[in-house]
Amino acid sequence: MSFLEVNNLNVEFDTADGKVRAVNNVNFSLEEGKTLAIVGESGSGKSQTVFAMMGLLAHNGTSVGSVKFDGNEILNLTGPELNLIRAEKMAMIFQDPMTSLNPYMRVSEQMAEVLTHHRGLSKSDAVKESVAMLDAVQIPEAKSRIRMYPHEFSGGMRQRVMIAMSLLCQPKLLIADEPTTALDVTVQAQIMKLLSDIQKEFGTAIILITHDLGVVAGNSDNTLVMYGGQVMEIGTTEQVYANPTHPYTQGLMSAVPRLDHDGTELTTIPGNPPNMMLLPEGCPFCPRCKFAKSECKTKVPELIFTGTSGSHYRACNVAVEELV
Repeated sequence: MSFLEVNNLNVEFDTADGKVRAVNNVNFSLEEGKTLAIVGESGSGKSQTVFAMMGLLAHNGTSVGSVKFDGNEILNLTGPELNLIRAEKMAMIFQDPMTSLNPYMRVSEQMAEVLTHHRGLSKSDAVKESVAMLDAVQIPEAKSRIRMYPHEFSGGMRQRVMIAMSLLCQPKLLIADEPTTALDVTVQAQIMKLLSDIQKEFGTAIILITHDLGVVAGNSDNTLVMYGGQVMEIGTTEQVYANPTHPYTQGLMSAVPRLDHDGTELTTIPGNPPNMMLLPEGCPFCPRCKFAKSECKTKVPELIFTGTSGSHYRACNVAVEELV
């Protein structure tokens, strides 16, 4: 059995305009030491899926279903119960390190607080261990720089600080929400290599949330494609990239610029993502799908085996053979 199993996860938000169905019947699993990439356009439900797992939904959000971590149900636990799991067993790197770090506190105070709260270390021991972790994430002159404020670090270095903070209690699961946003290509590569090295050293499982398919290609074992709050396709990263079997996945792949193509015009997916308060009755991708049939308007596709390998699944009413 996988150490993380998500079954029939649904997330809704009550708003003044009506219910927003952000996540709809999402299922996936993750094994220890492996990396799962969750990809899709903005608003597809990627972040809300993991926020529900971590108990970090907004006050107007509700979640139902099942999330089993290490054999224990963790969905909708109380705050004190979740605090025993967060940081110590599950940790998260948020999208923007500048807004995630407190600008009024030195990095040493913010990192030491994690260790004094979760592991009961003294302030001096917590700072020493924090310096060691900054060294581990390759921040130069960590002993002196730990006394700095967040604004004194570059964007890439702030992201390294966030990674170091998330690893202080050596969690089994690390969730990275758009860890390379707003970083230049060189720093992106450094951050992804750092996550890979950390995984090898600590055996940490990683959930990588991104809309950048280039980041996913060489940095994940499995890929889950989301659209309209639903799973469109899931399989090993090699399977999904070499043989995408859902029109949405094919569209995402086609939209990635390629060095071996001479075309001057980028391919795009026509239309816009769905209104999550007014999801289509059938397949959420139907209005934008060039292969859509009449049944796609009324029938929600089930996630079924593609027939090509044991772990490759797709949710589409159109047969694979018709996607030409």
